[in-house]
Amino acid sequence: MTESKPMRTVRSFVRREGRLTPGQQKALDDLWPMFGIEETGPELDFAQLFGREASRVLEIGFGNGSSLAEMAAKQTDADFIGVEVHRPGVGQLLKLIENNQLSNLRVACTDAVELLKTRIADHSLDRVQLYFPDPWHKKRHHKRRIIQPAFVSLLAKKLKPGGHLHMATDWQDYAEQMLEDLSGSKDFVNCASDGTYIPRPDYRPLTKFEQRGHRLGHGVWDLLFKRK
Repeated sequence: MTESKPMRTVRSFVRREGRLTPGQQKALDDLWPMFGIEETGPELDFAQLFGREASRVLEIGFGNGSSLAEMAAKQTDADFIGVEVHRPGVGQLLKLIENNQLSNLRVACTDAVELLKTRIADHSLDRVQLYFPDPWHKKRHHKRRIIQPAFVSLLAKKLKPGGHLHMATDWQDYAEQMLEDLSGSKDFVNCASDGTYIPRPDYRPLTKFEQRGHRLGHGVWDLLFKRK
């Protein structure tokens, strides 16, 4: 009798580590103890983590962190947690936290799914942000896209009733899949008046990548859903 092999988890990302600049490495060495969130441990106590009670926003996949840092600087009445698997981006965001003296932003360098499952309490988040996730544009790779019904259910558990899930993508077929998966969820209702997409909210900064896309005529689709 042969042993059955454990099923391999389908991940929504590939670790493309890249090279850390000296500044990014210094930020990881010096600032991680103050602003970093370890991937393992007990459920996070946000009041203890930030030293106050405030709205709690989780951003998944913040890239180089510039837009997230800008949001944290402008929305000082909210506390932000950014999750990113690529260490150069984490190091870059840590630099921005120090340069802009941001006390309302913390960083995790791990798989967002595992962080949500193990360290984020149910009904503890006011907003989840997912901007320009990897589209995995080849059809055979669509199963790697982070937005899938099971992940939508997980987010529903972590959001407070009345909390929001805000997504944005520049791939139309991914936007259509997001719309289908969220519209099919019993836990969410679409905030768009026509049941499709919304204009970019003022709180989401326009990235350089997005500005370039607009010049080239590329579309961007924002979706906003409310937790029932």
